[in-house]
Amino acid sequence: MDADEAWTVGVDPGRASAARVYDYFLGGRYHLPPDRQAAEAVVSITPNVPRQARANRAFLQRMVKYLVHLGIRQFLDIGSGIPASGNVHDIAQDAAPDARVLYVDIDPVAVMTANQILAENPHATAIEADLRRPEQLLGQINRPDVQTVIDLAQPTALLLVAVLHFIPDDADPYQAVGHLRDQLAPGSYLAISHGASESYTQQEAQRVAAAYGARSAPLPTPRSRQQVAQFFANFEVQEPGIVWLPEWRPGPAEDFADDPVGSGAHAGLGRRPD
Repeated sequence: MDADEAWTVGVDPGRASAARVYDYFLGGRYHLPPDRQAAEAVVSITPNVPRQARANRAFLQRMVKYLVHLGIRQFLDIGSGIPASGNVHDIAQDAAPDARVLYVDIDPVAVMTANQILAENPHATAIEADLRRPEQLLGQINRPDVQTVIDLAQPTALLLVAVLHFIPDDADPYQAVGHLRDQLAPGSYLAISHGASESYTQQEAQRVAAAYGARSAPLPTPRSRQQVAQFFANFEVQEPGIVWLPEWRPGPAEDFADDPVGSGAHAGLGRRPD
């Protein structure tokens, strides 16, 4: 086995991963046949998905730059997926070398590859944990070795980017996010992007879910703007509000600028009051 295949050790070769499917959409290399099959099945239903993934990555980059501008120096990225060029630590530490980043993902491949990339970075690391089990996740964050990277007693940006739509309603994502929100210090921020139910017909949503489910990947649950707004609860939603992905503080040449609904996702930023 060569170095390029080492990451596959311990990976279930018959099960697709949302993180690896997303990596495929972004043009990465950390994916297996079930991931590619799931991705291509989704593309056959909604051909814009790779563009949407890239637009979501562009949103993440804009968000991190803005949060650094606001003075945030700690980033907790849950559902971070497979690291790729231009990820949170790249953007944050380029603007502020003292910025600290903790990546969290349920996929061991995502965590392993992140830590390989971050081996020489003392201000960033990755841990394996499940967003659906916030108490266990917080226990991991509060480990002494992890607290050298991130301290939730200080203002922190919690990034939930393209992850919450993989948590079905029966797993109570609102309770999980609420538990995490409550642990953030005053002056912290919550950033979310989320698949939008308004962008898909019911038939399309069912077919996409079937494409993921056929490869044992988590089923997506797109939600409405109003449902996404509920994740912010007692946080103060910042301008421009809960908007389509390319409408959130857009750059000069934002993809989907002429068709925001086509981006397939809502996005927003909330702040915990002082």
